[in-house]
Amino acid sequence: MSDTPKIPPRKPAVFTIGNDPSASAERPAATKRSPASFSGNVVMTADADDPFAATTSALPDMPEAAPRKRRFSFAKLAAGALGVLVSLAVGLWIDGLVRDLFTRAGWLGYLAIATVAIGLIAFLVIIARELSGLMRLNAVQALKQEAIDASLSQTAKPARQVMAHLVHLLAAKPQTARGRLRLKETETDIIDGPHLLDLTERELLTPLDREARGLILNAAKRVSIVTAVSPRALVDLGYVIYESARLIRAMADLYGSRPGTLGLLRLMRDVIAHLAVTGSIAAGDSLIQQVLGHGLASKLSARLGEGVINGLMTARIGIAAMDLCRPMPFRALKRPGIGDFISDLTPGTSRAKTPEGDG
Repeated sequence: MSDTPKIPPRKPAVFTIGNDPSASAERPAATKRSPASFSGNVVMTADADDPFAATTSALPDMPEAAPRKRRFSFAKLAAGALGVLVSLAVGLWIDGLVRDLFTRAGWLGYLAIATVAIGLIAFLVIIARELSGLMRLNAVQALKQEAIDASLSQTAKPARQVMAHLVHLLAAKPQTARGRLRLKETETDIIDGPHLLDLTERELLTPLDREARGLILNAAKRVSIVTAVSPRALVDLGYVIYESARLIRAMADLYGSRPGTLGLLRLMRDVIAHLAVTGSIAAGDSLIQQVLGHGLASKLSARLGEGVINGLMTARIGIAAMDLCRPMPFRALKRPGIGDFISDLTPGTSRAKTPEGDG
């Protein structure tokens, strides 16, 4: 038996499956995209445009507000059962009323039926609007959690989904038109998920954050002035509640939630629960001493001091509402704090205060 010649080992090679082996070499050059410089094609929002980046304060930052977890409770079950029972009772009462009107005159019965039909249609429309508002609010909160999960992912696909959802949510906002155009121009240039989330936050939420700061500051100023000149504590309480509810609704509308009455009540409950848990409601004399200083506070009237405290309390409510309504967590942009509004509510106090040790 003759020895077979030894075949030398073949190195691995790349080849194309097809009739023409040179098909890959004849690929048109137009289909290949040359690498592009990120800094040369994208103009990111500058840090100077961040409405909360330029201000600093020695006051501690507030903990970030988060929606309360929805759990099963027997109180909700009892309220639902009672609501069904009341609805049945009202239905029986309406049925008896219509029958009695038919016994008196036929046209009265038909008039009652038409009135009940109109009222029922209006009631169903109201229910549909409230459910739609709750669904929008849940969608915004789900988008925030989706952004948090995407920031921990190793791929860019979750970040692109968050960007697409946020663009769809804010498509009707004219303030985001420039940011949406920039994101569309650079949608294929960024392959890193966290960087894409940072760019999305800067381009889409910076103008909305700037407007949110204006809403909080204007509400805090109105509360500070009204409560400083009002003669009754009951008037102060009523106006603070009214202005807080108005601010929370405006904040939700700004970030795309547009809640109904039930959604607004849920947001107000979450804001109050957050302030109560973090101790922000009990601001008291310690905050006025931090803000105004002992010397200046002693020269102010008690009513003016109460007005400043109420204004800062409204600012805290606005910051908590911003945390709950913002569709993305603060990552690339600075999160606001109570110190961002002190200089506007108390002009001149920063010059009156001196650092420790200066004498």
